[in-house]
Amino acid sequence: MIDIGVREHGFNPWNELTTFQQQPDFIAGKSGANAVFVGTMRDFNEGDTVHAMTLEHYPAMTGRQLETLVREAAARFGLDHVLLRHRVGDILPGDPIVLVAVWSAHRGASFDACRQMMEMLKHHAPFWKREALSDGSHRWVERNTAG
Repeated sequence: MIDIGVREHGFNPWNELTTFQQQPDFIAGKSGANAVFVGTMRDFNEGDTVHAMTLEHYPAMTGRQLETLVREAAARFGLDHVLLRHRVGDILPGDPIVLVAVWSAHRGASFDACRQMMEMLKHHAPFWKREALSDGSHRWVERNTAG
């Protein structure tokens, strides 16, 4: 089972996990391992204080890219289930931006799949970040931080 969603408003990653696991197609006993990553907005970048961020995207392009990323990871690592949530719009420090959760037969595949999906999201998914800095200025983020 695969569930991919882009949210324009805040989300609670733990509620998303609970809701996903309560769906009829989720088979709890099928998997022996689950890896979860939650990325949140931090209040600094490149030595500056960041008060807010706006994440932009093109929905059709983003949807296709996320679908490809998830399907490739599921096939490569033999995943039983995948849950992906990504935030767009206005975000404040501490807000969840991304949730990647994967289920597989063994922990190695879960850890590896979760990490690869995050790296692919950071470097290939079509999201654009605009930061609001403490001095009142704004800037586009030109590169992602190293994993």
